[in-house]
Amino acid sequence: MHWIAGGSPVGWFDYAEAALWLSAMLWIALSAGKFADGTTDDFFLASRRIPMAAACIAFIATETSALTIIGVPAVAFRENWNYLQFFIGSAAARIVIAYLFIPAFYHRRYQTIYGYLRERFGPWTQHAASLIFFVTRFMASGVRLMAAAVAVSVFLGFPLPPVLMVMVVASLLYTVWGGVRAVVWANVLQGVVFVGAGAASLAFLVSHIPGGTGTILSLGKSAGRLDLFRLGPSWGAPGFLKRFFLDPNILWIAVINGFIGSLAAFGTDHEMMQKLLTVETRAKSQKTMLAATAGSFAVLVLFLSIGTALFAFYQEHQALALPTRLDAIYPHFAKAVMPGPLRALVLSAVLLLSFDLPLSSLSAVFVNDLYRPIRSGEEPEAHYMRVSRAAVIVSAALLAVLAYGFSFFDRMLWLAFKITGVTLGSLLGVYLLGFLTRHRGDRANAAAMGLMTAANACILFALERSGLPLGWSWLIVIGTLGTFTLAWALSPWLD
Repeated sequence: MHWIAGGSPVGWFDYAEAALWLSAMLWIALSAGKFADGTTDDFFLASRRIPMAAACIAFIATETSALTIIGVPAVAFRENWNYLQFFIGSAAARIVIAYLFIPAFYHRRYQTIYGYLRERFGPWTQHAASLIFFVTRFMASGVRLMAAAVAVSVFLGFPLPPVLMVMVVASLLYTVWGGVRAVVWANVLQGVVFVGAGAASLAFLVSHIPGGTGTILSLGKSAGRLDLFRLGPSWGAPGFLKRFFLDPNILWIAVINGFIGSLAAFGTDHEMMQKLLTVETRAKSQKTMLAATAGSFAVLVLFLSIGTALFAFYQEHQALALPTRLDAIYPHFAKAVMPGPLRALVLSAVLLLSFDLPLSSLSAVFVNDLYRPIRSGEEPEAHYMRVSRAAVIVSAALLAVLAYGFSFFDRMLWLAFKITGVTLGSLLGVYLLGFLTRHRGDRANAAAMGLMTAANACILFALERSGLPLGWSWLIVIGTLGTFTLAWALSPWLD
């Protein structure tokens, strides 16, 4: 197998290419920041002047993390394409967000989506939602940052602390300078690089498997690696209910969880919605969301294809060693087999995506939903800009500390991901109350969100400790229905 050009130690070329892409990202982001006008509207929403194409790519890049481009190929390599079932529900959720959520957020041109909750219900609901967002975003982003830093640290052979420091400082630098405008244009380069790396990886695999695409399809189909739908047991089959609540890959369960989960993740999390609010009008925002749906689907298919191609490659070249953990099959292949320039491109894609930290959205929510309401409102715009930049710096420091702390606890990885299931259902429940009903509660909403977050935390603890027969992906469904019902029921007493 002399034709395999990889396998050499990571060296100066890898470092140089990664440094080149990082420098390009910083240059683009800092250049974009020159157009800032010194207002919080520009700092947090780029004065709604971002082109639709840029906002679309930024949304896809924010949705796609370093864990995605590592984890999705691993799923296709080890299992099949069942993961794509979730996207059926997710695509439907994005259409609902485009035509139900986005018009409400553009109605008063709020700087954050939680401003809608203050006008629709009152300050208690707004503050409760903002605090839930902080907990969710800090935990989830801390884990994503830790995982990306560990991957890059292992790839380059560098200690974790300096890798983590470079990631945080670089993201902090352009966010403080140019706000969300700089973030969006950094996202654009991140999107171009990771899609380019994925396409080049797939092309390399196809060209180095005897028979190319035909062999990949043949081996994948015979091994069940191309199976898409899992219908699950019939209604009357033994153990149906247990499978219903435990197996997230059954078609209808995947569609339900994909729909509810995506409504919560994309419609109630300001980190995702912020990119959609940077375009000029509601109609453009809706078109951006629909275009991003198609783009996200294409990205998912691309990286699932890489996983299937990796399976065929290692079937054809069984003398090559597999990694100890199959979750790392894609970076292992890149490091062990790919030629230097392509290997460095994959490394750069993982590296650049790790710089997409939620510093702008965290600062926006702090300033607009927690800080402004307690001030007299007479402070000049320059005061709020100083507070905004200070909030970015503090958020970066907290994320760095969290990420470093998570690196010591292997079991914290999945628990931190599951925190979104604990909290996001509460947010979705109160938003649906606002969109679908005439309910006017405020304290009742805050109480319901707190109670259901606590209840879901207890359920998750039971799932982890006692093997309760319930998949954790149901937590968002439970939180949504529980918050909706409790807020309605408590309103006559609390409001």
